[in-house]
Amino acid sequence: MSHQAAVSHRPDPLSRRYRWSTNFIHAPLFFLFTAAFGSVSLCVSLFEKHGRIQHRIAQAWARACVWSSGSHLTVRGAENLLKHPVAVYAANHTSYMDTPVIFAALPFQFRILAKKELWPIPFIGWHLNRSGQIPIDAANPRASLSSLTAASKTLRAGMPLFVFPEGGRTPDGTLQPFLNGAAFLAIRAQVPLVPIALSGVYDLLPMGTRHFYPGRLTLTVGEPIPTTGLTLRQADELTQQLRAAIESLQHPTQP
Repeated sequence: MSHQAAVSHRPDPLSRRYRWSTNFIHAPLFFLFTAAFGSVSLCVSLFEKHGRIQHRIAQAWARACVWSSGSHLTVRGAENLLKHPVAVYAANHTSYMDTPVIFAALPFQFRILAKKELWPIPFIGWHLNRSGQIPIDAANPRASLSSLTAASKTLRAGMPLFVFPEGGRTPDGTLQPFLNGAAFLAIRAQVPLVPIALSGVYDLLPMGTRHFYPGRLTLTVGEPIPTTGLTLRQADELTQQLRAAIESLQHPTQP
């Protein structure tokens, strides 16, 4: 299995220009949009049962956050997002900005399986809780099993699901080992597993920093991987297939 390092163009350290633009433009706008859209989402949740309006609010928040970061987002392979009404979508986890990019790019309602540490965060956690997103505690196997059960029910109810199979953000831009949760859920529900590769988002706001480095962001969607007829014993094999697909989308073969 390849562990080719991701190419990063982010300077280290960042120049004063980027630190000042983050402190006085990008970060204030990000927190303003998060507070504003989070408050609206919380109010809507008091009377909205199906989460459709809340999801649209989350999409608007995400697009505003990407815009406020000074970056440009391109979606490739968008046709693969519409091939199946229900699927498990899985992407590499590179940055604090991955979640806004995902919500900005995916054109339909879905639920996200996310670390429970996000739930106490004001506005973001409130939206996650009230909009039916699914927390997972990777350190607690019993709680993780409960989360996977809830996620399976979501798929069976006809709602697509999004997962970061690495379980956490990459510390250096390289693709980390995958957990089996995404494959387990796709096999259990007998729905396709759709690989997604994020590029440029690591440079924008990697782990361990608070300063934005705006640039071109790319979300590339691969061909759905069918799971019909697979059993849970094949979850490891499917996980490796998913990881290889995402890695190939990150590093396409040059002609």
